[in-house]
Amino acid sequence: MAEAREHTVGEVTLNYRIDGDGGEPLVCIHGVGSYLEAWSGVVERLKDRFTILTFDLRGHGRSSRVKGRYEIDDFVAETLELADKTGFPTFNLAGFSLGGLIAQRLALTHLPRLRRLVLLSTVAGRTPEERERVLARLAALQAGTPADHHTASLSRWLTEAFQEEHPDVIAWLRARDAENDPDCYAAAYRVLAETDFGGFLDQIRCPTLIATGEEDVGSNPRMARYMHDRIPGSQLTLFPGLRHSILIEAPDVVAEAIDNFVSNTEAAHG
Repeated sequence: MAEAREHTVGEVTLNYRIDGDGGEPLVCIHGVGSYLEAWSGVVERLKDRFTILTFDLRGHGRSSRVKGRYEIDDFVAETLELADKTGFPTFNLAGFSLGGLIAQRLALTHLPRLRRLVLLSTVAGRTPEERERVLARLAALQAGTPADHHTASLSRWLTEAFQEEHPDVIAWLRARDAENDPDCYAAAYRVLAETDFGGFLDQIRCPTLIATGEEDVGSNPRMARYMHDRIPGSQLTLFPGLRHSILIEAPDVVAEAIDNFVSNTEAAHG
């Protein structure tokens, strides 16, 4: 990937990268406890066609470890600041998990900035039982550490076959997760656990792709269908045999889905 850069927004210095040159602008937002490198496999496959902005959210990776309560509009504002810095007046936006919630919020508040929207392994319209489960995970995280959360979550994220075949990737993920600041991790996870834009999705009026793993128990196919039913004209893709961490386990599948979606909507609007 390209050389890392920094941009300061208020009290937050954001670590970001630009890959590709001259293609469709694409902004990618990662999930809780993650970092821009989670997109590396996707970026490698798309950088010849897109100019791609990836970055570490506040409290993550090499961005500022800001303490205190996080709000989703903080993440939205910082995403837009980086898009402006990169020279993207309008752009395609892909968000994974928490990043997908940030992307939903950005689409609801700054729709003219978006060309297309890609919502990956994200949430909306949680049932009462699903809300209880995610709030229980939040409480466990607040009482423990990111490393404890990682161990408890690994089989929700990745298939056993992938874990067995790629011990090097699992070790790398565990090491990166251990670098997370517990307070920042919990602050970001609270946003994921407590945010739901299900009642507003019909206001999103741009070409939208919704995709998740068929075996994702958190950002599950029911929620993906819920989003698809409410976002006018949206497309829905379920990835067979995959759980939550599709960026890590199947970047080729994700990149192909994004590329096909952009190509098809270009043709439709060309």
